[in-house]
Amino acid sequence: MESSLLSLITFLPLIAAGILAFLLRGDDEAAQLNAKRLALIATSVTFVASLIMYANFDTSDTGFQFVEDRSWILGMRYKVGVDGISVLFVMLTTFLMPLVIASAWDVKTRVKEYMIAFLLLETLMLGVFVALDLVLFYLFFEAGLIPMFLIIGIWGGKDRIYAAFKFFLYTFFGSVLMLVAMVAMYVDAGTTDIPALMNHNFSHEALNLFGWHIVGGMQTLMWVAFFASFAVKMPMWPVHTWLPDAHVQAPTAGSVVLAAILLKMGGYGFLRFSLPMFPVASDLLAPMVMWLSAIAIVYTSLVALAQEDMKKLIAYSSVAHMGFVTMGIFAANQQGLDGAIFQMLSHGFISGALFLCVGVIYDRMHTREIDAYGGLVNRMPAYAMVFMFFTMGNVGLPGTSGFVGEFLTLLGTFQVNTWVAAVATTGVILSAAYALWLYRRVVMGDLIKESLKTITDMNTRERAIFAPLVAMTILLGVYPSAVTDVVGPSVAALVESYQTALLEADQTQFAAGN
Repeated sequence: MESSLLSLITFLPLIAAGILAFLLRGDDEAAQLNAKRLALIATSVTFVASLIMYANFDTSDTGFQFVEDRSWILGMRYKVGVDGISVLFVMLTTFLMPLVIASAWDVKTRVKEYMIAFLLLETLMLGVFVALDLVLFYLFFEAGLIPMFLIIGIWGGKDRIYAAFKFFLYTFFGSVLMLVAMVAMYVDAGTTDIPALMNHNFSHEALNLFGWHIVGGMQTLMWVAFFASFAVKMPMWPVHTWLPDAHVQAPTAGSVVLAAILLKMGGYGFLRFSLPMFPVASDLLAPMVMWLSAIAIVYTSLVALAQEDMKKLIAYSSVAHMGFVTMGIFAANQQGLDGAIFQMLSHGFISGALFLCVGVIYDRMHTREIDAYGGLVNRMPAYAMVFMFFTMGNVGLPGTSGFVGEFLTLLGTFQVNTWVAAVATTGVILSAAYALWLYRRVVMGDLIKESLKTITDMNTRERAIFAPLVAMTILLGVYPSAVTDVVGPSVAALVESYQTALLEADQTQFAAGN
């Protein structure tokens, strides 16, 4: 069973999407309910299958496990597998997707197509995290744009077409350079096998290109090409402007997937490609990335303070929190990398829950304007409690998963650059400012507005959606070893290979100088 378990997990949602597309007929209320049920069952079964994989995962093994390697088309290979880093992103994806489907239960427009889009998206996201071949990775990475483009463009808000095209063009053009770099890597290494490329020594000798002196040579050029794609996907400042528009216009379920899973592909790309394949270039350009990250944390936190739209505020908060991720990754030490991965997982639960919180009151009032609310605690005590919990998680309150990720990334960064760590720490203070300001204006105070006096509290379905998110946020907050014990050995191996590559590069340069 293990030999095909990853393929089963990856393609189960796609099979369900095919059943919906070709076997489910009609668009009446019964057909819509069947479409939702099938999507929920498919995503739930996928999660159960991933639990089986996780239960059999050997955390002491730093290599890839559950590897499947088969001949594909035109001499290319279908190769998939997971290590201590990617296995948790697979688990994050399969854990969240049933909750995403449940959150879309009240959708009435083109329900079958809506469910098909999310099922297809799940397969493509899982494919990114399990792919061990460059071509396969690129196909999954780029194809994931299509269902999200449709989700925003068809089921989004009034400016959905603009937001959908902005999202697509930013992320697509960011990946064009990555494709060129992949071709160059194949020419240089003679393989598209990702584990082999991680051990391949790409040239880092300085070269002159069109009159420019390129320190780090081909490694630098390929690093920049991959950076262009992953930085947009994260997104990093200053190429983050597509994200607030996409979040504001996307339906609630789309915002949850975008924040909780899709953004993590950029960070995963840095971990899988930039550090292990281009260590010299990563070391050369790490100060730039770390300062961009620190700027992102402070700048987007200040921008969040000025927002009047709840979704836009949380979107800018996501950019700030992703700044901690890139900062930790390019600290390139155990604490920084552990913290970056932890932060991505934590952000998946907390940010996804915050967008769900917005969705709860948007479904009732059909507005995201902060000024339209106030005093909700008087009518929605359960909602107020859940919203407060995830607000505290977003701030990084000790005891929640948000604290662990930020603390570890700052600890790792401090060992490398104390000034960057100091600037980034101010973002923790600012996050408390905008998060508590949002909560104060929406939930606290007297219930004055007449339109809110009949608003109802969360129903059973909504409470059931939040319950596992609350549980995971607390679990990772009080027991971070649930993550660090899994990623630790793989991260240690990555750090060791990274430092060894830098040492060898220094020795080569020293020998050349003599």
